[in-house]
Amino acid sequence: MLKRRRRSPQPAGESIKVVLIRHGKPDVAPSERLTHRKFEDYIETYEKAGLDPDSAPPDWLVALARDARRVYASDRPRARESARALAPHAELELSPLFMEAQLKSPKLPLVKMKPPAWAVIARLAWHAGHDGGIEDFRDAKDRAAKAVDMLSAEALECGIAVLVAHGYFNAIVGRALSKRGWRKFGRHRAKFWNAVVYELAV
Repeated sequence: MLKRRRRSPQPAGESIKVVLIRHGKPDVAPSERLTHRKFEDYIETYEKAGLDPDSAPPDWLVALARDARRVYASDRPRARESARALAPHAELELSPLFMEAQLKSPKLPLVKMKPPAWAVIARLAWHAGHDGGIEDFRDAKDRAAKAVDMLSAEALECGIAVLVAHGYFNAIVGRALSKRGWRKFGRHRAKFWNAVVYELAV
């Protein structure tokens, strides 16, 4: 049986590109099982954390961003520092528009889980309508649409637009790009420095 070949995240050709990159590893200590209240404290710590000094962008990603004259990034420290590490040559455009789709865990007394498990539960609850006072899915999609407008305009002008932001928000932006006819290369994954390229023939 022939194995399916994985698409390279770098598309061929000279069409315009939007590159969506998840930040590098945050400088946060590993955590054990937490209650839902402690998970909220963990989220606050995570939001304030910068880039782990040992989390450097891979060489292929640095090369991919080399032609960008500016890099867009979330204003969260881990994203801001990742963007500077990735493309020190580029102008840095920071905005809360690109922040992660927020998380707030549902109240589950006596339950203890590690942060990744809480994140999954919180995200499922968020999609089910439990926003807990944070932005809902519709608001996040509205932000993503505005992000697509900005990135598309940059790509049309410069040939490439690079965004360093967050895993789930990048995926929402990616879906919006696909609906506008951009071709996807790569896959959105919960992996630091994950990159997905969207290409549009002009």
